[in-house]
Amino acid sequence: MTQDTETNPTDTDAAPSATIKSYRQRFKTFTAIPAVGRDRGDVLAEMEEMKSLEDRGWEGGHASGCVYHGDKEHVDFLNKVYAINSQTNPLHADLWPSAVKFESEIVAMTANMLGAAESGAEPGTPEEICGVVSAGGSESIQLAMKTYRDYARDKRGITRPEMIVPTTAHAAFDKAAQYFGIEGIHIPVGDDFRADVAATEKAITDNTIVIVGSAPPFPHGLIDPIEELSELARARGIGFHTDACLGGFVLPWAEKLGYDVPPFDFRLPGVTSMSADTHKFGYAAKGTSVVLYRGHELRRYQYFTTTEWPGGFYCSPSFAGSRPGALSAECWAAMVTIGEEGYLDATRRILETATKIKKGIADIPELYVIGDPLFVIAFGATELDIYKVMDAMTERGWSLNGLYKPACVHLCTTLRHTQPGVAERFIDDLKASVAHVKANPSAQGGQAPMYGMANTIPDRGVIADAMTKYLDNLYRLS
Repeated sequence: MTQDTETNPTDTDAAPSATIKSYRQRFKTFTAIPAVGRDRGDVLAEMEEMKSLEDRGWEGGHASGCVYHGDKEHVDFLNKVYAINSQTNPLHADLWPSAVKFESEIVAMTANMLGAAESGAEPGTPEEICGVVSAGGSESIQLAMKTYRDYARDKRGITRPEMIVPTTAHAAFDKAAQYFGIEGIHIPVGDDFRADVAATEKAITDNTIVIVGSAPPFPHGLIDPIEELSELARARGIGFHTDACLGGFVLPWAEKLGYDVPPFDFRLPGVTSMSADTHKFGYAAKGTSVVLYRGHELRRYQYFTTTEWPGGFYCSPSFAGSRPGALSAECWAAMVTIGEEGYLDATRRILETATKIKKGIADIPELYVIGDPLFVIAFGATELDIYKVMDAMTERGWSLNGLYKPACVHLCTTLRHTQPGVAERFIDDLKASVAHVKANPSAQGGQAPMYGMANTIPDRGVIADAMTKYLDNLYRLS
């Protein structure tokens, strides 16, 4: 489970944590629509107070991922764009053709960044690299998996679909399996924490509809062998999806800057779809992503259409009907104002900072970096409890991601970490945290018990039940 809050999802009988429930004591709780509407000025003042409290958690570069840009001038610009477009809805293209312009150009720009021009598919033809704008990476992934399911059922008569995914692939693939009745075949990663090609080949059956690779996967930031995996798929007429939600707006620029980036995009003939998050390193506001396909035919299996509804003919490209066109406008505005020069500069700063942090971690004798990642840096401990180190970092104001299989922690480097002194402060605090854990090996509390338990409990249903109760807890009023 990622460190989005400090609530322990396994401690379901305890009172809600102060971190996510403290506003119940600070501000009025509404359980019914007020008889008389509140003053708008009071509402805005209350929200500004909440914002000021919450900004402290990420502005100084203490959070892993979460906020990828965060510069005030950039955020203010996007907020103005949102205000101009706040009433737009792509569902009604006749009223808001601007939404059509923004979304079609977002898709085209993203496709060209990810190898469309070198794919061999001519623009404007049915074989071109095409796609849609979604609400986020999880939706992009789910849309792609639903598309492969429906395509395989129609073209190959597959009624018991299987998708092959590495164990490190994003949880959204498991969500897609659950939602769409696809069996997820999980393959191991090798000693290098990258998808095992031989295990993938062995797992292919007549029911395989798609093979998945990540560039990079969330846990360890180490790019899967996309070229080899996609060739396996191509040789057998199976779809291949590159999940570049995290790296799609980093890796192309890293390659141009001279970093060693293995091929992962549509330049590989076996790659038939991709997902890339504009709201991460594309620096758009939260709520947009892009899913791309090799050819119109495949994309059409994503669409929904109905001709029999009394309300009229209805069609939509993704799960939602009405959507906030303002988010697409913000995304478009971010991409065209940042430009290649801006993305190259941002990527250079991030990768230089990540290199400094990797070296700092590697220089701590009790810790080790997993592999040689570019910007998502996972690290473990040789003898210490790494989760206790994470707790000690939390006490120092850092919000890191706890992982397991193996026990480790990661930091996703963003522009927030490129601020002067942040990398140095991270390493200094990490050294102090290691020293604290060495001096207090029996200390309890924080996330360490939860993650330690997750590594040892064989009955995963116990943990799943605890997480379900945790989600229930989020909506409790007391």
